[in-house]
Amino acid sequence: MKQRECRYCKAPLSVSFADLGMTPLSNAYLKPEELERMEPFYPLHAWVCGKCFLVQLEQFETPDRIFGDDYAYFSSYSDLWLDHARQYVEMMAKRFAPRFVMEIASNDGYLLQYFVQRKVPVLGVEPAANVAAAAEKKGVPSLVKFFGTATAQELVAAGKRPDLLVGNNVLAHVPDLHDFVEGMRVVLAPQGVITMEFPHLLRLMQENQFDTIYHEHFSYFSLLVVERVFAAHQLTIFDVEELTTHGGSLRIFARHAAHAGLPVTPRVEALRAREKQAGLEKLATYSAFADQVKATKRALLRFLVEANESGKKVAAYGAPAKANTLLNYCGVRRDLLEYTVDRSPQKQGRFLPGTHIPVYAPEKLRETRPDYVVVLPWNLKDEIVPQLAYVAGWGGKLVLPIPRLKVLE
Repeated sequence: MKQRECRYCKAPLSVSFADLGMTPLSNAYLKPEELERMEPFYPLHAWVCGKCFLVQLEQFETPDRIFGDDYAYFSSYSDLWLDHARQYVEMMAKRFAPRFVMEIASNDGYLLQYFVQRKVPVLGVEPAANVAAAAEKKGVPSLVKFFGTATAQELVAAGKRPDLLVGNNVLAHVPDLHDFVEGMRVVLAPQGVITMEFPHLLRLMQENQFDTIYHEHFSYFSLLVVERVFAAHQLTIFDVEELTTHGGSLRIFARHAAHAGLPVTPRVEALRAREKQAGLEKLATYSAFADQVKATKRALLRFLVEANESGKKVAAYGAPAKANTLLNYCGVRRDLLEYTVDRSPQKQGRFLPGTHIPVYAPEKLRETRPDYVVVLPWNLKDEIVPQLAYVAGWGGKLVLPIPRLKVLE
C-alpha cells in the first residue's frame, strides 16, 4: 500500500483529522435512470500533516471526473453570494482600479459580470463547459480549461497577464497545489494583485463545520499554512480579511515578493498570532476535532428518529455539496428524510448521491407541509430562514444541523 504523503511538503501523513467513512462525490447528483447503477464510493478521510499542518484529503478521482462537463454547481442561485460578489467588485475597483481581471474557476460569471458592467476587460477560466456556457451568455469571455502552470504559460504567450487575479473557493479544489500556485505567479502582471477566498480552517474547527469536507475540497487552509505555500512560489500575502461567507472564510491579498509597493498590513500579523494561540501548530488541537463530529452525528440521528417515530414529516431545504457529506456520514436515507428542495433547475428532478433523496422545486414544501424542514445550506441561513418564514403558517419548524442541531422556534 502506497504511503500517504502531504501534497505540500511531501512528509508522511499519519495523523487523522476526521474520518467520515465512505461517500460518493458530493456533486455527483443522479438522474432517475442512474438510480439502479453501481455508484462509486470513496474514503472521505481528512488527515493533517505533522510537519506543515496542512489538512487534506487523498486524491481518488481526477479533476476532470469531479468537475466535468455536467457540473451541477451554479453560483448565481444565491442572492447573498451575488451581493457578496457585487460588493467585492466595488471595493476592488476603488482600491486597485484594475485594467484587466482574470478569475480562476469563474463558474457562471456570477462575479466577472459586475466588472463587465464597469467596462473592465475580463477573462474567466472555468473547467466545466456547461457552467462556462452560462457565463458566456452574461457577456463573460470564458476559457474552458483547468488552471495550472501550463495554462498560465499559454495565457502569457497570448499577452494576457491580469493585474487582478481572482479565485473564490478554488484553492481548496486543487490536487496539485504547487502547480496551481506557480501558475498564478507566472500569469500575474509584475505589479498585479491576487485575491483568493476559501473557508477558514480555524472556523471549520471552532464551529464544527465538518460537512464542508468533501472530495472536491482537497485542502483546508489556515493563514499560517497558506502563507507558507505562497512564499514557496515567491508570492507574499500582504493583507487578509475575515468574511462570513461559507460559515467563515478568509480573503487573502497576495503580490509578487519582489513588488514591495504593497506593505504587509497589521491584519496579517494579528491573524497569524491568533491562529498560533488557537493551537494550529500543535497536533493535539487537530486530533480533538473527531469527537465533535461524532457528537453531531448522534444528535441529528436522534432528532430524525424521534421525529419519525412520533409521526412527524421531515423534509429539507437545499441540495448543496456539504449536505451530501452530512447525510452520507450520518447514514440518513429516505426513511428519515423524505425529500429536499432546491432553487437550482440543474438539481431539480435529480437525486442526492449515496442517499438517493429526491430533489424538487421549492414549491414542494407548500404542497406537502412538512412538520420540520432541515436547512442543509446552514451557511446561508440569514438568506434562507426569512425565505422560509411561510413554513410557520402550518405550524412547521426549521432545523439547523450545524454547528449544533437547533430547532428554530
